[in-house]
Amino acid sequence: MGILGIVLMVIFVLSALLLVIVVLLQDEAGDGLGGIFGGGGGSQVGNRSGNILTRITSVLAAVFLLSSFGLAWLNRTPDSGDVEAAARRLEAQSGESGVQWWVTDEDDTEGQ
Repeated sequence: MGILGIVLMVIFVLSALLLVIVVLLQDEAGDGLGGIFGGGGGSQVGNRSGNILTRITSVLAAVFLLSSFGLAWLNRTPDSGDVEAAARRLEAQSGESGVQWWVTDEDDTEGQ
């Protein structure tokens, strides 16, 4: 993992911690999902102004998701680690078209 991976990991951890802190700081005014089922919110239905904590939460969530996708892309398995490709290489090396690479020698002798 190069310098980009380290930077993404730091951004990922910081955004996760800050996201937890900001969500815990928000008040329970009944404006969330619980307000749908009878919680009387103080705002009107069409009011979508939102305060600074909800905006910070959405920005931190976007940073968290982008950094997690970036880390997943950087740490993906190379093509040489593909099981199907390894089976094809083994089949090509043996020269037989009907090689059953998943069957061991012990499995062959059990049926006899």
